[in-house]
Amino acid sequence: MDHSPQSDTFDAQGFRRALGAFVTGVTVVTTIQADGTPRGFTANSFTSVSLDPPLVLVCIAKSASSYGVFSQTSHFAVSVLAEDQKDVSGVFASKSTDKFAQVAWQARATGAPIMHGAAAHFDCATHEVVDAGDHIILLGRVLDFAHTGVSPLGYCRGAYVNFSLSQDAIAATAASEHAHVGAILEHTDGIVLLETKDGLRLPRGARLESADDPKSLRGVLARLGLVAHLDFIFAVFESNPRRDQDHDHAHDEDRDGVRIFYRGRVVAQRGMSAPELHIVPLSQVPWDALSDPAERSMLERYVKERHEDAFGVYVGDSEAGTVQTLALA
Repeated sequence: MDHSPQSDTFDAQGFRRALGAFVTGVTVVTTIQADGTPRGFTANSFTSVSLDPPLVLVCIAKSASSYGVFSQTSHFAVSVLAEDQKDVSGVFASKSTDKFAQVAWQARATGAPIMHGAAAHFDCATHEVVDAGDHIILLGRVLDFAHTGVSPLGYCRGAYVNFSLSQDAIAATAASEHAHVGAILEHTDGIVLLETKDGLRLPRGARLESADDPKSLRGVLARLGLVAHLDFIFAVFESNPRRDQDHDHAHDEDRDGVRIFYRGRVVAQRGMSAPELHIVPLSQVPWDALSDPAERSMLERYVKERHEDAFGVYVGDSEAGTVQTLALA
């Protein structure tokens, strides 16, 4: 199908999903209105433009409630949120009428609010406003800025990207004697499951790398003839030994340790298909055949979030934890 803008069948939703493959930061853009009250919204359409002069830009939809204010403002500020500020992004993505009472902020050079604890901020005078289709491009000349050493909050394909979580997870697998690294992998025909003597399982290994290591996840996939691209961490949790001992068929390797699961996709399949390899459509997952309750629960969440195209990251143990997602306005 022709997806070019000239085509009468241009896929706007597909275009939006394709743009979602680009990893961005999460920012809060603010200003002071003519009546002296603050105004702000969550945005991930922020980028640097020039070093000399120092210019940055943000994009604002003409349909946004803040469009009228920001298209006329003489100044604005951009706060690059830290990874522990998901609640701040949620406040400014909402329709709450009292957003600034729910967060800690301060004013710098222009008086526009700066989020307390942000990874960085840029205080700007409006340099130019450019009409751009259903958006405007708000160019700002940076008058003041600051940054910290904290990790920023990322966003990609409808979900937060927690950079330090990935680093912590890798460190945890290196330190644990019973670490397990697995993946929920999508194939063109469905999800990848492996048949074992106890039932169906997700592919996993004792560590992530390398393909030459038969005990690693990459080694398991190589044996199956699968070349996979791992996108983001989907779940990090500790097996609950007490819970697992209640299941007669539980593997010894499941009784304790850190478990980390990525989400990803199969990009190539080499050689003959391994007999234990099953590709199952998401709508036809045989839930009762899955041998591990924690994997079954995780896969049920995956199917739900895949349908909604909004992924989160689960952190906890095999019985209880938290999942947080983000929907930008």
